[in-house]
Amino acid sequence: MPSTIDTISSLTNKSNATVAKADATSGDFSKILKDSIEEINDTQVKGDKAMADLATGEVKDLHQAAIAINKAETSMKMMLEIRNKALSAYKEIARTQI
Repeated sequence: MPSTIDTISSLTNKSNATVAKADATSGDFSKILKDSIEEINDTQVKGDKAMADLATGEVKDLHQAAIAINKAETSMKMMLEIRNKALSAYKEIARTQI
């Protein structure tokens, strides 16, 4: 099973690739945000399915199920941290006196 650092690195690389691809095609921030959220949602759905398969005993490969669950958890944590940083930056800008 890959380490947390490997998983984060993989997600970061995917995220950077998604941003670069979206930047090259449109440059529209809302599209980049939407694509990233859809990718995280897909990861969450795969993780939920893996947990359901694990609970019902239908899992074929325990390692793949554990990896899917770990990716879903890590991607959600990363999204929440990005959201927190964005809100913090917004609040800092709002406090700035002109």
